[in-house]
Amino acid sequence: MNEFDLIRRYFSRPVPPGYLGAGDDCALLPIGAGKQLAASTDLLIEGRHFLPDADPASLGHKALAVNLSDLAAMGAQPLGCMLGLSLPKIDEAWLKAFSEAFHALADAADCPLVGGDTTRSPDGIVISVTVFGQVEPGRALRRDAAQPGDDIWVTGTLGAAHAALQWLTGQWPAQPALLAATRAALERPCPPWGFAQKLPGLAHAALDVSDGLLQDLGHILEASGCGARLHYETLPVDAALAHLDEAQVREAVLSGGDVYQLCFTSPPQNRDGIAELARTSGVRATRIGVIESAAGLTVQDAAGGRLPISSRGFDHFA
Repeated sequence: MNEFDLIRRYFSRPVPPGYLGAGDDCALLPIGAGKQLAASTDLLIEGRHFLPDADPASLGHKALAVNLSDLAAMGAQPLGCMLGLSLPKIDEAWLKAFSEAFHALADAADCPLVGGDTTRSPDGIVISVTVFGQVEPGRALRRDAAQPGDDIWVTGTLGAAHAALQWLTGQWPAQPALLAATRAALERPCPPWGFAQKLPGLAHAALDVSDGLLQDLGHILEASGCGARLHYETLPVDAALAHLDEAQVREAVLSGGDVYQLCFTSPPQNRDGIAELARTSGVRATRIGVIESAAGLTVQDAAGGRLPISSRGFDHFA
């Protein structure tokens, strides 16, 4: 099997009317009249973002999910995606599992694969996905739009993906049952892209939690010139962490990455609207704090005391 056989067998699929998919020098995607294009790229590198024995189906799902999460953070509607894949060798069983999971999520999100590239890698697997979406001008959920008095919200739950990674890499003492309960959160995240498309007009600022709640919220605060106060007891801790040591739970929910859920800010008068949108979208949305005018990020305990922060999250070059 050569490069072009690989593409035809595993990654060439029919595309919707109005699209031009793989097979020419560029893909063509239709953009709605009066819309802005949203685009994002993520890399997944063996040994850095996933283990060498990672399940290829889970990897195919996650490779696209982390990019759909970026579109969700902008409130954008997915349009299509491109895949760059660098492999040490052609492994047909691996490619079948990877491509089927990738296409399954692409179909679910209405984000068809329209092109990409494949190469031979001298050392390990490298995956690059670029996604395209559309949003109405002036309605994208930018990081610089938070305002003092805004509520801070987060979707889904926190901590499970971080805990799974610690058990998989031996950073925490082995707990097989808890690893089994949390592994899907790490390997098959489900960003709330449908919910997010209806957030413009309700929310001011948003981003996806990829490197840790504190670190990612800090990006909103820096861009918006604001501060924040979080109420620790309101954080939606994943149920699988219920019996862990408190220090482990705090680390997982405040600085644990690989969440791929939304953190967003919204004025208090929109609380009922957000709660109704979450209900109709089947998404859990939790109010966890408030944006303040003074700079700084404070995490309060139930008694109003300030919790110490030992780590804000993951940094590739720290």
